[in-house]
Formats: sequence, C-alpha cells, structure tokens
Amino acid sequence: MSRWDAQMSFDELGRPLRDLTFCVVDLETTGGSAAGGSMITEVGAVKVRGGEVLGEFQTLVNPHAAIPPFIAVLTGISDSMVATAPSIETVLPAFLEFARGCVLVAHNAPFDVGFLQHFAAQQQRPWPAFEVVDTARLARRVITRDDAPNCKLSSLAVAFGSTTTPDHRALSDARATVDVLHGLMERLGGLGVHTLEELSTFSSKVSPAVRRKRHLAEHLPHAPGVYLFRDEQERVLYVGTSRDLRTRVRTYFTASENRARMGEMVRIATSVSHVVCATPLEARVRELRLIAAHTPKYNRRSRRPDKVHWLKLTVEPWPRLSLVRKVADDGADYLGPFGSRRTAERCVDALHESFPLRQCTGRLPLLPSRAPCVLAEMGRCLSPCDGSVDLDTYADLVARVRTALVADADAVVEALTARMQRLAGDERFEEAGSHRDRLAAFVRSASRTQRLGSLTRCPEVVAARREDDRRWAVHVVRHGRLAAAGVIPVEAHAGDWVTQLRASAETVVPGPGPAPAATAEETEQILRWLEQPGVRLVHVEGDWTSPARGAGRHLQVHDAVEASRRDLVPFDERRNLATTHQPVR
Repeated sequence: MSRWDAQMSFDELGRPLRDLTFCVVDLETTGGSAAGGSMITEVGAVKVRGGEVLGEFQTLVNPHAAIPPFIAVLTGISDSMVATAPSIETVLPAFLEFARGCVLVAHNAPFDVGFLQHFAAQQQRPWPAFEVVDTARLARRVITRDDAPNCKLSSLAVAFGSTTTPDHRALSDARATVDVLHGLMERLGGLGVHTLEELSTFSSKVSPAVRRKRHLAEHLPHAPGVYLFRDEQERVLYVGTSRDLRTRVRTYFTASENRARMGEMVRIATSVSHVVCATPLEARVRELRLIAAHTPKYNRRSRRPDKVHWLKLTVEPWPRLSLVRKVADDGADYLGPFGSRRTAERCVDALHESFPLRQCTGRLPLLPSRAPCVLAEMGRCLSPCDGSVDLDTYADLVARVRTALVADADAVVEALTARMQRLAGDERFEEAGSHRDRLAAFVRSASRTQRLGSLTRCPEVVAARREDDRRWAVHVVRHGRLAAAGVIPVEAHAGDWVTQLRASAETVVPGPGPAPAATAEETEQILRWLEQPGVRLVHVEGDWTSPARGAGRHLQVHDAVEASRRDLVPFDERRNLATTHQPVR
C-alpha cells in the first residue's frame, strides 16, 4: 500500500489522551536566552501515561561558566554543585532517548523546548518531531481569577492541589507540572476535550454546544476536496476547501474561530457534506463553482462572479471606450473583468489621459455634424463630432489604443508618468497620486487580461507536476476552464493514462472574445498552478504566449510602490490604502 493510500484509509478520530505517553520536562538555566549564551544547569523530567508515572529523569549539567549569583540564590544550584556534573553534550542524548515516542509537556514550553532545540542544533543532532503541550498556554484558556491569581506554576500547583511544591529545581517543578497537566485534563474533559488534537486546538471561546458537533466531521476522509456546511433545511451555509477534509472541518468545532460570522455559521450548521477531489487545484476550482452556484450566506468572496465590468473599445466608425457588463462576440477589444466599477473607471481615465479618443456616449454617424465639446477645445479629443478629423487619422489613433490594450502598454505608462512628474514638480501631489492610481489600475488590469487571454485562446493545455506527496498531478485545461484532473497511479503507464484522462475530459465551448470559458477567478487559479516551478507541459493545442512588451513588464514597479505605501502606513491605521482624494478629471 502506498503512503497516500495509507493516509486515505487511516481512521483518525483523534488520539485519546489516556492512551498517550507524556514526558513532562523542566530546565534550570543560567539565564533567559540560549542564543544569548545562557546555559542549562539542570534537567528534570517525568514520564507519565494514563495518570501513572512510568519513570523519572534528573541530572545537573555543567554549564562550563559561572552561575550568576541571583540565579544561584533562586535555584539553590551553585558552581560547586555542577563542577563534576556531565556536560550538555552528554545529557541531551540521554534525555532524548528518555523522551523518545512521547508528547513533550512543559510549563512555558517555548522556553524549555527552545533551549533543548538550541543545543541539539549546536551539536548538529537532529531534533525529533515531538508534539508539544504548553500547560501555561492551556491554563490561560481555562483558569479564571476565581481559580488562581495568575497562571504561574506555583499558583496552579496550589489551585490543583499538587503534592509537590515548585521550588525552582527541575525535577520538583516537573512533578508539579504533571499534577497541573492532570488537573487541566480533568477540567477540559468536562468541556468535551478528550484527544490530543482537541487539546492542541482548544480554545475557551468554543462553546460546549459547538464542541459537541465535532462528530459532523467523522465521516469525512483525509483527502483534498471541498466541504459544505448545511443547515437543517439542507441549505448551503458555507463552502470551503482543504488538502485534508476531516482535519480541517474538525477545527471548526475544537479551535478558536475569531471570525464572528463563522462562529455563528457553525452554531447553525447541522451537517457537513463533501466532494473529494483528485488534486488541491481541482478542490479550489470546485469551491469557486459551488460558491457561485449556491451563493452561501457565509462566503464573502466569489459569490457573484457575474457582477463584473468590462472595458470595451467599441466597433463603429468612430470607436470609443465603454463600460459594459458582458463580453459580446462582436470582434471588439475588451479589458477586464473588473470586480469594481471604480477600478474600471480608473482604467478608462488612464487611457483618456493617454489618447484623445472621443468621450461622448452614443454612436456617431459616418459624417457627424455636431458642435465640438469642451474636451475638444482643451485639445483632449480629436473631435470627430464636428468633422475636425478624418476616418483614417482617427483609425490610426484607435489602432494605438488597441495596441496598448493587447500588446504594448508603454504609451500609457510614458504619458501618465510624464504627467505625474509635471504635477509633482508643481507640488500638486494629490493630483499626481490620482494619476499614479490610474496608471497602476491600468497596468494591473491589462496584465491580467493578457495573461487570462493567452490561456483562454488555447483549445487545450495538459500539464503535470510532481506534488508534495511525490505523485504526478495532471490537469487538462480547455479555453481557460479546468476540464479534468487526476493523479497518475504508481503502476500506470503515464502516457496511456494521460491519453485516457484527455479523452474523458469535459467538452468546453470557448467563450466570446477574451472571456474565459470559466470565471476569471478560476482561470487565475489555474494560471497560478501552471506558473509554479516544476510544472511540465504535456500537450499544448494552440499558442500559449504573452506579449513581450505587455503590461506585465511594469507590474514590478507598481507592486514595489504599493509595498512602500504599506510600509509607511502604521499597521493600526491601515484599511485598504484607498486614496482619499477625489479623482481629477
């Protein structure tokens, strides 16, 4: 059986705490930072299972350095006591052997485990994959002021009636921590926490009623896929995706959910259904499709993929730019889709700043005879409405706009950059910022359209990649839509298997113009997977190319500007970094 098959069949309902062996450890040190030169002076540990002590480990450690006087007073460990003690090079291997196969427990675990890991790395000794429980962290989630004044080990030992009083000696403190651990487990058991997985993800913010719903995840497999929370009327409340369905869904009932809406959703949910997917990419795509189909109340994104805008360069004697809701099969050039009309309008403004296209609405006759508008008087429009320009000259202008949309963004970048420099030189920084935002919107939108369009034009792209589990994932993409997905079985002939996958793939009819046969968000998910390192193209039908002088060449500059803006704005003042000034028209 392959490792993948073993994972798929493993029935993990959680590992009961009563069946696990814990190694409770405590250290005494010369200071608070191993990286800063502090050394270990004593190691104490207790091995316990099902409430029964299985063994103890205790030794002083020679730090080969003087123990600070205040540490000596605190712990009672003096230089003379450790002079003949073994060094950490001898103690650490012995402790790791003692703790082998256990779950490590410590009070303030990052401190103790951090010291042990530091010296393991210093000795070039591999650190075992210990799971760690921090009793201090657990106590802060369980203990109230009525139980103990604080979550120090000494206070918790009193609260839980420990038979050992902590005294800053490693073994005594480890024994006290054992009693604290058992006390915490007893209290958490009343809240429905019975496994290590539930203990690791426990939060007091999860109510017992929600925690009791964890059985809703028990029928889910350990496989990538999509999960759907449903209410008692079988209405879909929320759609999500995960590489491991059961593990992810269980966290909704055992871990802290900081989003209030999601906590509300879990309280309403009465069942969880799922769709197993061959690959994580297929899971993400199916998630998008299910969200669009069901419009779940608790999904904020991707619910209305049809609510988009496109920028269209119209097909008529005197073309203009227009914002439309759908792409028509009319031979026009389109830019988009835009999820926000505001962003689309910024792109229109960027193009109008760069090219003197007419901005009036409606169609013009072949021989117009209107009065010129204010834009014509300002020199920002060639003014075909009053016959100031002939068809050929205007057609040349339209051809340059078309080039900027589909192949070469340099004309727009140069025009708006020059405008920004003039405005900044005149100290008109608000207006310069408005032009910067327009340019950034155009560059990002044009780059996105060019990337989506390049894949959309291909009738078929078949690609494979060796995933983290070492198996080859294969995807068949047709006109930007995922048509099939699968993982090549170990014993299969790769070429024959891929041929069968292609034959069974969904038939995809191309969309009109540059619109993908799927939503833009789905095609972008596919592109991100295709652009990963290690992807191999198995078959390409059509030309999958992007323009050499496309808008993507300018993305790095605008991404750097955006990153700088975020760095300059204090974290607690960040929103969406939207400009506060009104665009200058």
